[in-house]
Amino acid sequence: MRVRVCFHDNCFDGAASAALFTQFHRTRIGGSAEIVYRGMTHGHGVVFPAGTFDGDENAVVDFRYSPDPALTWWFDHHVSAFVRKEDEPVFRADATGKKFFDPTAKSCARFLARTVEREFGFDTSKHAELIHWAEIIDGAMFESPEAAVRLAEPALRLMTWIENNKEPELTERFIAELADARPLAALAAESWIAAPLEPIFRRQEHALKVMRTRTREVHGVVSFDVTEDALEAINKFIPYYLHPAARFVVGVSAMAGRLKISVGTNPWLPRPPVNIAAICERYGGGGHPVVGAISLPSTDLSRARQIAGEIIDELAAVPLA
Repeated sequence: MRVRVCFHDNCFDGAASAALFTQFHRTRIGGSAEIVYRGMTHGHGVVFPAGTFDGDENAVVDFRYSPDPALTWWFDHHVSAFVRKEDEPVFRADATGKKFFDPTAKSCARFLARTVEREFGFDTSKHAELIHWAEIIDGAMFESPEAAVRLAEPALRLMTWIENNKEPELTERFIAELADARPLAALAAESWIAAPLEPIFRRQEHALKVMRTRTREVHGVVSFDVTEDALEAINKFIPYYLHPAARFVVGVSAMAGRLKISVGTNPWLPRPPVNIAAICERYGGGGHPVVGAISLPSTDLSRARQIAGEIIDELAAVPLA
């Protein structure tokens, strides 16, 4: 049996969810199955191109729903999981008992772990550390902005590594190590993780310097545009570190082949009465109630800046909770 696992790429929760599903499938479903992976990226248009589901079984974790009948397993927690309104009824009508969704879950990893433990008797105890940190990271439950930016914890170093890694074979190795319940400190100390982190942290320090000059706060909204600064993977907590009293962040950055508009709420302040995912969905993006993003082609910079401006104006008018 060949099992294709699609997961949210360059994301700690996505990798953790893929690892947990891998171990679950091996121990409770088919121990001899060949498991192969494909990282998925949110964007405009078709996100599941023809040929995506090429396994005997196909799973999607921490990513959007597909009504493709070849999809066997699905676990997600994004409120924007259904790109088309006609997709959700297909999910609701599914009777396989292998597709699960909880938009209130902070992390897909913990949601997946609890689900397969309840429904299939999978023992998640060996992965307690991984599940704990996936919940903290995807739920943005860091003790302070400084902890989220300085990244002293091994799990946060691994988070930074996976967010910056561009080699799919190393991502697969990473998932395999997590599936084997490798202690996170030991994994973070491995040379293939630690060595690439050195230049990444140097770039993070550079990004911090750039963001000091690029961020500005008006009416509780921090905004930035680093499309001309060659900053690709920016620690999303830097704006709150620099502007701890800000309620929202809206930023525009350039990534490989696309532009990204990032929108978020300050996790260290009371949650404001706004749904970030719903805002992003209006522009073809999505996410969670407290954080989301929109992707555009790299040629649409003027449109990206226009969208960011509209969102900034909307968030600046949000009343205090």
